[in-house]
Amino acid sequence: MALEQGERQRGYMIGQAAFAARPLEPALYLVATPIGNLSDITIRALETLAAADIVACEDTRVTRVLLDRYGIRRRTTAYHEHNAAEAGPKLVEAVLGGRSVALVSDAGTPLVSDPGFRLVGEVTQAGGRVVPIPGPSALLAALTASGLPSDAFLFAGFLPSKAGQRRSRLEELRAVPATLVFYESPRRLADTLGAMAEVLGERDAAVGRELTKTFEEMRRASLQELARAYAEEDTPRGEIVICIGPPAASAQPDAQDIDALLVSLSSELGASRAAGEAAKMTGARKGDLYRRLMELKGDAG
Repeated sequence: MALEQGERQRGYMIGQAAFAARPLEPALYLVATPIGNLSDITIRALETLAAADIVACEDTRVTRVLLDRYGIRRRTTAYHEHNAAEAGPKLVEAVLGGRSVALVSDAGTPLVSDPGFRLVGEVTQAGGRVVPIPGPSALLAALTASGLPSDAFLFAGFLPSKAGQRRSRLEELRAVPATLVFYESPRRLADTLGAMAEVLGERDAAVGRELTKTFEEMRRASLQELARAYAEEDTPRGEIVICIGPPAASAQPDAQDIDALLVSLSSELGASRAAGEAAKMTGARKGDLYRRLMELKGDAG
């Protein structure tokens, strides 16, 4: 379908073929973008980026590479953790004023380890519409390629950089009966794997690096073997995803583990929801966990 010159501002290219983008309703569109290979993008994502009145992104230079690849001539605006307080209200106002806003991260699905959740909350609280445009995700790519159980998994994001806080967080996660997925920086990978091996014990694990890119690598071994290997090697390059298998079925959480889990969950959720989530993770009864949480809160008080 050929586009007239004026229409190119609201169209996109795939190879030598040009396509017109249909108008969008006023909303905040959460557009997943490639995590490496620029071919990993959906037709719906291209159409949304081409049609949006505003394209908000972490780094306008990174997003411009993607837009140029597909002939999308849209202006971009920055929205990231350092300007969210200033840029967020303007984007909310745009949505409420009848405009379409496409939000993208530098790579993958928006809101996963980036500040987009604040903007979603602001738009929904103001009565605006939020529309997900699903697509690439580093954590799902690594999980599916890891060979580890995927029927239940917990994405734990980045661990704290300080050793003590990192260990405490791992202790909280030790009893979770699910595959654990983390993001990590290359320079901290060896130390993090060492701490994981020490706290979580003998488990199957996998490290994904540069997924979908030219030097993609997925290494599968025991957690201890991976920790030793990366401790002996030079610092790797690229984006890192760590997947760790669940604890052995016979390894039931002890009372201290359950208490730590309850306290951790209750810091983010209400007491009832915290007890409910802990029940799913441990197999214990929600009522018993709720009463125990109340005891812990009473002792803390």
